[in-house]
Amino acid sequence: MKPFEPDYRNVVNVARNIEVPRVPLYEHNVSWEKIGEIIGKDLDSLYKGSDADLDEFFHYYCNFFKDNGYDVVTFECCIGAIMPGSGALGDSRVDPVIKDASDFRNYPWEEIPDMYFKAYTRYFDALERQMPEGMKVIGGVGNGIFECVQDLVGYQNLCYLSVDDEELYAELFNQVGRTNLEIWRRFMEKYHDLYCVLRFGDDLGYRSTTLLSPDDTRNHIIPKYKPIIDLVHSYNRPFLLHSCGRIFDVMEDLLAVGIDAKHSNEDQIAPFPEWVRRYGDRIGNFGGIDVDVVCNYGKQEMKEYITDIFEQCKGHGGFAFGTGNSIPVYVPAEGYMNMIEIARELRGDYK
Repeated sequence: MKPFEPDYRNVVNVARNIEVPRVPLYEHNVSWEKIGEIIGKDLDSLYKGSDADLDEFFHYYCNFFKDNGYDVVTFECCIGAIMPGSGALGDSRVDPVIKDASDFRNYPWEEIPDMYFKAYTRYFDALERQMPEGMKVIGGVGNGIFECVQDLVGYQNLCYLSVDDEELYAELFNQVGRTNLEIWRRFMEKYHDLYCVLRFGDDLGYRSTTLLSPDDTRNHIIPKYKPIIDLVHSYNRPFLLHSCGRIFDVMEDLLAVGIDAKHSNEDQIAPFPEWVRRYGDRIGNFGGIDVDVVCNYGKQEMKEYITDIFEQCKGHGGFAFGTGNSIPVYVPAEGYMNMIEIARELRGDYK
C-alpha cells in the first residue's frame, strides 16, 4: 500500500457536487478526547494550555486526520460559547439572558465580534501553523442563526415570544444575523486561505419536522444565511450547511439561498442514500452512516451497511462519507476506526 497523500481539492469538488474517484472521508466534528484516546495523548490538557501546548495539540490533531485518510481537517470555534449569558441551547435549565425587549436592548451586541476573535484567534493561528501539506480546513465560525438565538433566549421562551412579542421575535433573528455576518466578514478576510470549505451548524429540525414552523424557518432564519453564503462565495469557496432533523419542508428554500452542500442524516428520518437521490443533482451530500451503527454494529455487519451506501450513491453527484452527525466522546473507538477502515478499503486505499 502506497502512503496516503491528502488532497483537499477532493472535498472542494464534492462540495461543488462533482463526483470524484476517491470518495473523501468527512466528519462534522471528532471529539479530541476521542482522538486522544486513540493515539494515547492527553489532547484536552494541551488544548487548554500554553501557545506551545496548542501547537502540540494541533500537530497531533491535524495528523490524526492525515494518518487516517482524510483530505481535510475539521475545525470550528462557536459563537455561542463566547456570548455573555449564553448556554440555553445546550442546557434547558439555563436561565435565558434575553427574556424581553429590555434585555434585548441592553445586550452587548456590538461587542460580540471582538469577543469572538479575542477568544479564538490563538486557536486558528496555531491550526494554520500545523497544517499538513496537501490539506486545508473545513469548518469556520460555528453556530448558525437559529442556534445563537436559542443560546440566548432558550427554545421554549422563543416559542412564547413568537406569540407574545412578534416584533422582538423577528428582531432577534435580524440582530443575530447582523452580528454573525460581521464575525464572518472578519473571519474570511483573515483565514480564507486556511479554509477550503466553509460551514456552520444550525439544527433546524428533529425527527418529525422543523423545530419552528416551516414558515417561520423560511421567513426568519434562512434569509439570514444568504449574506454569509454570498460572502463565502465571494472568496470562491463553497458553503456546507450542517442541519440535523427532518427539514425536507424547507430544503427548497435552503437551495434557493445558495448552499453548495448539506450534511447530517439519521436513518430514522431518512437514510443517507435518500438525501443523495433527492438532492444529488443539485448539491454535494456529506454523511452516510448512522451514529447508532458505529456504536453498535460489528465489523462485518458494518461493512455490509457501508458497502450498500457506496453502491447506492455512485453516479448521484458528489458525496463525502462519514457519520451522519459526528464522533462524540461516547462513540466506541473500535467502531469509529472500523468505519474508517471499511470506507478506505471500499475506495481503494489498500490496493
